[in-house]
Amino acid sequence: MADNKAKSTKPVNRTPPKSPSDPTKDRAAKRLSCDSNSSHEGAVAGELSALEEAFRKFAIHGDTRATGKEMHGKNWSKLCKDCHVIDGKNVTITDVDIVFSKIKGKSSRTITFEQFKEALQELSKKRFKDKSDEEAVQEIYKLIEGKAPIISGVTKAISSPTVTRLTDTSKFTGSHKERFDPSGKGKGKAGREDLVDASGYVSGYKHAGTYDQKVQGSK
Repeated sequence: MADNKAKSTKPVNRTPPKSPSDPTKDRAAKRLSCDSNSSHEGAVAGELSALEEAFRKFAIHGDTRATGKEMHGKNWSKLCKDCHVIDGKNVTITDVDIVFSKIKGKSSRTITFEQFKEALQELSKKRFKDKSDEEAVQEIYKLIEGKAPIISGVTKAISSPTVTRLTDTSKFTGSHKERFDPSGKGKGKAGREDLVDASGYVSGYKHAGTYDQKVQGSK
């Protein structure tokens, strides 16, 4: 009896053992989680306003490393010019530069989208003086929404006496002359081939083709 009392009884574990996890189910759960996160991010991206889309397009213009979240002063000026915020009367390029310097941080060279809207609010008061503050902001937004940078710098043909002289086919000589007809149109392959002259006259002879007339006239 004493021996039985000395022996301690171990508590019985009534909790059922956990079944080993299924790797396939774990992977599926992770994939669903990732899909949910990506779809949420896509929804957020799809909710960008037309104004913010324009902001991002101008923010990345000319800079392959730009993220579209911040805009440099050069691109800000281009936006104001391309979207006709600058009208040369109420708003000038100087006004645009002053507002940019005022809105951006002292040690910063760029502005965020929120600062961008603050800058537009400042300019709207000058651009639309005859409207209320709220109406002026909406009007200036309309100038920008849905817009993109205008690509310029298309090379134009240079017109000069030198170029004109070099491209005037009537003044060409030698083999170059033979490649064009009297109107200045190229002859194509015919102008590049060496055609055999079987007339019996020396090339360049001024009276070519008059032999038969002379013979007939002497008879």
